[in-house]
Amino acid sequence: MTETGQRSKVGNGTIELAGYVSTDGFFGTPYVDVDEERSEPIAHRYVHGGFADTATRWAFWFPTNGQYRGRILQPLEGAHGGHENAFGNDLMADFLGGLRMCARLGGCMVESNQGHIGDDLDPRGGDDPTLYGHRASAETARLAKFVGAQVYGEEPHHAYVWGGSGGGRRSPLCLENAPDAWDGALPFMGGGPIVEHGNTEKIEGAQVMSFATMFNCQRLLGEKTDEIADAMAPGGHGDPFVGLTTHQREELASLYRQGFPRGDEYMIGKPLGQMWLWTSMAASLLEQDPSYFDDFWTKPGYVGFDQPGLVERDILNTRATVTKVLTGADVLADPRFLEPRHQNFRLLIMVFSSLGADPSLPMVVELEGLGETGYRLGTSVTVLTGAAAGRRLYCGAHADDVLYCDAAGEANLLRFSDVLPGDEVQVDNRDFLAFHYFARHHLMSEPQFDSLRIDDRPVFPQHPVPRQSALMGVGYSGLYRGKLIWVHHTKDSSLWPSQGIIYREAVLRAQGQEGAKERFRLRWVENAEHTPSMMVPSLPNRASNTWLIDYLPYIEQSLADLIAWVEDGIDPVDTAFDYVENKVILSPDAAQRRGIQAVIAVTVNGSDRAGAAVGEAVELELSATVPPGAGTIVSADWDFDGTGLFPFGHDGIDGSATSVSLSTKHAFDRPGEYFVTGRVHSHRDGDTAASSCRIANVAQVRVVVA
Repeated sequence: MTETGQRSKVGNGTIELAGYVSTDGFFGTPYVDVDEERSEPIAHRYVHGGFADTATRWAFWFPTNGQYRGRILQPLEGAHGGHENAFGNDLMADFLGGLRMCARLGGCMVESNQGHIGDDLDPRGGDDPTLYGHRASAETARLAKFVGAQVYGEEPHHAYVWGGSGGGRRSPLCLENAPDAWDGALPFMGGGPIVEHGNTEKIEGAQVMSFATMFNCQRLLGEKTDEIADAMAPGGHGDPFVGLTTHQREELASLYRQGFPRGDEYMIGKPLGQMWLWTSMAASLLEQDPSYFDDFWTKPGYVGFDQPGLVERDILNTRATVTKVLTGADVLADPRFLEPRHQNFRLLIMVFSSLGADPSLPMVVELEGLGETGYRLGTSVTVLTGAAAGRRLYCGAHADDVLYCDAAGEANLLRFSDVLPGDEVQVDNRDFLAFHYFARHHLMSEPQFDSLRIDDRPVFPQHPVPRQSALMGVGYSGLYRGKLIWVHHTKDSSLWPSQGIIYREAVLRAQGQEGAKERFRLRWVENAEHTPSMMVPSLPNRASNTWLIDYLPYIEQSLADLIAWVEDGIDPVDTAFDYVENKVILSPDAAQRRGIQAVIAVTVNGSDRAGAAVGEAVELELSATVPPGAGTIVSADWDFDGTGLFPFGHDGIDGSATSVSLSTKHAFDRPGEYFVTGRVHSHRDGDTAASSCRIANVAQVRVVVA
């Protein structure tokens, strides 16, 4: 560690930090502990360090290949943050943007751990949401300008903060609360409550309640989620309630009323990182509202007491023995988990293992003694014997009796460290089963919960709405000086479309119509999930990239538009939409919809579904139009059999047309049910050879071959 006043000399000159004075008095003197030239992924100077007497760590990537044009681009990691090298990770960079993208946009990349290490709190900062929500990121940005001036000879002229999910919820806080640090922000997939400017309280988050309902639907529906997804997929009958019991219908209807995106029902049964919310908050929820988890089983008005048959069959409360402790790498190398039924388990391990965690960290245990019944997901695992006795974690994913577990604070950092085969654990899921009905008993004022009220009175007994972790920051005021483009996804099963309109309301309240026109835009990405399509489990006959797009090109183009708005005054377009019954509706007309993504439609024999005999050709038609000012179509292709390979591309598309109408024929050589996907890419400059900012959209039809 090189403290302030000393010099770190590796590469192009010496970084001198003695002259830096922190704007925020919480932060001690900055230090550098790594300063070196690197060649991958592009030539750059990497500088790493922190602030003395804090848990804040930062990393700066300064391109040295001539692409830098005077900007700071500062990505914020999702979830709670906690890793200053998240976007230096190849997986994150490929999916969410990293140094290559920042350099293409003329920037250096600046990252911090947002004031904490892992899910632990800063020992001195404690439970202060302002520290993690924006202050640590802001002081990092200020220091980056100071260091950037030494690396490049002059201070960066503009700075931008951006991020998705948890990074999407915190990046607006940065712009609101540190106007000296950034000129613009681009949150995507954010969300949170509206508060008065200057509020310092931890937030109430709708996702806590809504995720609980989604987890309950996952438990209650089981394999029926595949049938529901099929009904709601193109060419399906469109009724998700066919064949469901009364209680299954009630909970699925409640999920829809709370805003779960139509057409994304498959993700009810295959959720991605949403379980992280429970594993990271379970201890806090139990601490904040212990009476609920007792009342659920003991008092009238709660399912656990009134209708125990709805939960009793799933109770798991037993003592078990650890037979093996594994790291994420151990799981990914184990052939046992290559079976299709473990696909989601492997994907989650891959994601969690990529977020800067020590690869040797034991995150998974294999247990003996769980029995044949009982619901594994969400269960608590409390170590009873051995060196780690007393530590409690929660199951975020499992493959039979192999459980991936996480928690908050020190338990998040340690996981199953010091746990050995032969140690005994208590496995108890009763709190998680109670959590499944949390939305009924913790109503927020947001309209998405109106279905659980009659005449403004809650239908069920109520408990105080819990606060989320301080690591999520404070609420939104919508008051800021710079420019902000909010991007949200129509098929996001983690931050539902209902979360996508909250910040617009905050800006309108704080700044009025004129302020919003000057400083705010909202864009929708059609057919995008919370993660890139690769991270979504595929169906046996339908690869995930046939119904979902990868949204990084959309984010990069929107960042470029933000830069042009801030620096050149070029007004960016928004997306027009209707919001009815907690559902976002986009116009099928590109000119009316606006935005920057092509509007696409496909048909088979003139419809969304067709039957055919083996060897009989069907007529496939594709039409697509790019909204005004968003560029032209640069490619159009088809995937016929659900493999996601898109083997057939239309010739003659030269990037000159804003609209295309294309057709082809295809015959199937085997019986089966096929989802045929048409896909287009558009590009702002019509560059057919472009490797970045190629914005996709997809549409599907169903062909039944007998």
